[in-house]
Amino acid sequence: MIATDPELAALLADIPLVTALDAESLAQIRPYSSSPLEPLLENRAVDRREVTVPAQDGADIPLTILSPKGLTAPAPCIYWIHGGGMVMGDRFAQLDIPLEWLDRFGAVVVTVDYRLAPEFTGTTLVDDCYTALRWTATNAAELGIDPARIVVAGTSAGGGLAAGVTLMSRDRGTPSIAAQVLICPMLDHRNTTVSSRQFAGTPGVWTRETNEFAWRSLLPDATDVSEYISPSLATDLSALPPTYIDAGTAEIFRDEDVAYATAIWASGGQAELHIWAGGFHGFDALFPHAKISVTARRTRTDWLARLLESTATR
Repeated sequence: MIATDPELAALLADIPLVTALDAESLAQIRPYSSSPLEPLLENRAVDRREVTVPAQDGADIPLTILSPKGLTAPAPCIYWIHGGGMVMGDRFAQLDIPLEWLDRFGAVVVTVDYRLAPEFTGTTLVDDCYTALRWTATNAAELGIDPARIVVAGTSAGGGLAAGVTLMSRDRGTPSIAAQVLICPMLDHRNTTVSSRQFAGTPGVWTRETNEFAWRSLLPDATDVSEYISPSLATDLSALPPTYIDAGTAEIFRDEDVAYATAIWASGGQAELHIWAGGFHGFDALFPHAKISVTARRTRTDWLARLLESTATR
């Protein structure tokens, strides 16, 4: 077992942990898997807009669009995909992360409510995210967005879906994505890495057992799995936009995230990878004021600042 950062370990001692999930416990956890939006907006000058976008099957995909008040020039866009293991969460989960980028860069934040497993399976989740991203890019002028500076970002399951959406956009030729930010992304349904085995059988934020339940909920018949929903299956990672990937040493997604960055490099692409010593899954979302979290979030934001500066001057 990899040791957890001492400050994080002390904070973690005060929250309930699980070893495994099942349908009953998922139903109990789901109501607590997000946070209300209003407290996050209290001290921010932000315009809020709610829209629904039709999915491929005609269902409604809710989007919340948060823009700096008084926006006068086309702004970068953070297209945010929430975490929750594919089975819980909503578009307001972990939203404090992209709202920091709204504050820092004057970015428009678009956050998507994709449908969840086990009620919806296969590629439905990533299809929802892609459909709403296309709508965002198509309506960029109306939304005050610079279409050349759309950043797809997400954490955990949302990071995996962000990777899938980026692959879809490359393969389909639209929309143009300036960068992808994959925060402890959930990339591989096979659950066979060394790090996935290291975090089995003991309570944690996200364990091998909870990961198995989540993937089984999404892929009840795990045959002919699409690389868009399990991006680690992709054999060609060329022609992707600049990519930022981070994770902790003390989490199950560590090795699949390292492998994904390595595959991007092998394909000639640009990826920045940070593996934070002692970080468990989602540490900087759960405890943003811990020293390691502050460093991780600042490093991520600094990378994004360089990226947006370079795209603004093209």
